[in-house]
Amino acid sequence: MNEFEKDVQTKTNDVIDSGIGFVVSFVFFAAIFVVAQVVDFFTM
Repeated sequence: MNEFEKDVQTKTNDVIDSGIGFVVSFVFFAAIFVVAQVVDFFTM
């Protein structure tokens, strides 16, 4: 066992962190899509 496994920085589950990262990136790109659709709608 190496020294990094003995002294971990956080003991939280990685699945939760991965899920939060996925949701944040999804919301970001969805917001970009919505803004582009609104601009496209008003410039027609």
